[in-house]
Amino acid sequence: MPDFTTRRRMMVDTQIRPSDVTRFPIIEAFLRIPREAFVPVGKQEVAYGDDNLDLGDGRVVLAPRTLAKMLDALDLQPSELLLVVGAGLGYSAAVAGQICQAVVALESDPDLSRDAEAILAEQEVYNVATVEGALAEGVQAHSPYDAILIEGAVEQLSDVLVSQIKDGGRIIAIFTQGALGTVRIGYKIAGKLTWRFAFDAGAPVLQEFAQTESFVL
Repeated sequence: MPDFTTRRRMMVDTQIRPSDVTRFPIIEAFLRIPREAFVPVGKQEVAYGDDNLDLGDGRVVLAPRTLAKMLDALDLQPSELLLVVGAGLGYSAAVAGQICQAVVALESDPDLSRDAEAILAEQEVYNVATVEGALAEGVQAHSPYDAILIEGAVEQLSDVLVSQIKDGGRIIAIFTQGALGTVRIGYKIAGKLTWRFAFDAGAPVLQEFAQTESFVL
């Protein structure tokens, strides 16, 4: 049986800390949540690799470095509510749930959403609520959110999702143009988003956030 506890600590020491992520709550969250429990059956052996982990159909578990730096940039507080869009099997939501008060994990794939709910229950993560629904629509019922994290790349965002950010809140996503990806964090002030560059990272584009092609006659 692999020693996943040792692998988890190595992930933190070789992937996360060297990426200038040193906040104690984030480090503790990554040490506490067993990543191997949130990956597809048969992929436990590669759960602690330093790349995105494929879930199929263009979906991934973000690389540990990417997720850690996104959470670091969001600067989540213990009293805050986070929406994770494209939550997959729930790993990022489980990690974030160790840092903030509660997490809503939105997933459009019925199988992933069902499995995420089961895994979170097995791991006794009780402050994450899984919701199945269209990613671009967000989850209006629990809004507004202090922060939104999109687990996958985007080319454009929907107005309805942006409207669910609390004024003074923020959203973080990987923006992509071609093969290049950059993580940007947006701050909502007086109803408008102001974006700033955070770091470089890549992930497949989530279909609901792909650029709509326009046709010219």
